[in-house]
Amino acid sequence: MKTSISQASQPKRIGEPSPGAEDNRQFVTALARGLEVLSSFRSRDKSLGNMEIAQRCKLPKSTVSRLTYTLTRLGYLAQDEDSGKYRLGTATLSLGSTVLARMDVRQVARPLMQELADASKAMVSLGTRDRLSLIYVENCRSASALTLSLDVGSRIPMATTAMGRAYLAAVGERERAAVYDDLAALDGLAWPALKRGIDKALEDHRTLGVACSFGDWQPDVNAIALGFDPGGGMPLMAINCGGPAFQLSPAFLLEEVRPKLIAMVQQLERLMLR
Repeated sequence: MKTSISQASQPKRIGEPSPGAEDNRQFVTALARGLEVLSSFRSRDKSLGNMEIAQRCKLPKSTVSRLTYTLTRLGYLAQDEDSGKYRLGTATLSLGSTVLARMDVRQVARPLMQELADASKAMVSLGTRDRLSLIYVENCRSASALTLSLDVGSRIPMATTAMGRAYLAAVGERERAAVYDDLAALDGLAWPALKRGIDKALEDHRTLGVACSFGDWQPDVNAIALGFDPGGGMPLMAINCGGPAFQLSPAFLLEEVRPKLIAMVQQLERLMLR
């Protein structure tokens, strides 16, 4: 059964530091809030108004208005004259392109990912963590099948997706425990069911070599994923293979795709060591 995190019952914002962090003189609250505003934009958003941003960031609209004004002056946001809404500015594009350019794993992984996408008639994506989400940094689609409408920059939840669960399987116990604390704080009522799904996926990752999400994120989406360390100082990542449930059954993903995904990640790890 699909479980969602209730936004209405959030006791703290995603990515908010643990209690006492604001008391640390090194922590700049204004900077953190500005980054929250930028992070509120999703890949499908053309523009957002101050009220929409305030709702997503759980900040007062007056605070958001000052932040969006400042970010616009600096080029991180651009304001539409007619609607008054904001879109990400060119300064954020330069930051993103710099980060992606440093991820050599994308160039190495892409041909391997495309080969798997074609063989499975699915979508294969590479992602890494951003707070309680995974962000796609590379994406390959099969040309011969229907796939999900996600692309580079898309953000998916950590707790219910195969990619997010595979990432949790690959990280150390300390980081995993911190994520658990944040998820529990986000929605205490939903957390027990979420944890059962994560625990099952971690066991699958250990015994089957992949984490699974069969209708857990969206009822009509199935996927498997594998977490790995690309080395070279890059963050931990995960690669998934998934798509519409009517096209990719759990049996097909586990019996046909799983060995190919495991072999692909093993090959990628060997290539990254060179």
